[in-house]
Amino acid sequence: MDIKQIQELIKFVSRSGVNEVAIEQKDFKITIKTNQAPTVITTTVPAQAVAPQVLPSAPAVQPVAVTANNASAAAEADDSKYITVKSPMIGTFYRSSSPDKPSFANVGDEIAPGKVICIIEAMKLFNEIESEVSGRIVKVLVDNSSPVEYDQPLFLVEPM
Repeated sequence: MDIKQIQELIKFVSRSGVNEVAIEQKDFKITIKTNQAPTVITTTVPAQAVAPQVLPSAPAVQPVAVTANNASAAAEADDSKYITVKSPMIGTFYRSSSPDKPSFANVGDEIAPGKVICIIEAMKLFNEIESEVSGRIVKVLVDNSSPVEYDQPLFLVEPM
């Protein structure tokens, strides 16, 4: 397995929401684990063959998680009177069903439980995300076509 295959596997695991992937070949073993923490890679290949190539990509995963956590903490501190609608999965956030269609939910719109508010695409599946709260949307926290993490804030809703 070459470095490009390993990098593609890491990207796949981070996007898919899978907690662990293990691959074993004749003289090579790799395990990638995630759980809202940086990706961990363990190998049984001699260290000089893999370490110089794998280590540079590992720090790239960590700042993304830290940034999401900091954004979440800042939003909660500033807007404690609002309900935060969070992403139920990892994927790509879309505000409408296609580029030429209107957004499901805009700032100022009233929402109720069961109303579709966005779509999150994960592994070529488009999942309609329905509201679990009623209220008025105060702020959209994610740009259209942006990647989102599990439990990342998407909308701020003023309860009614």
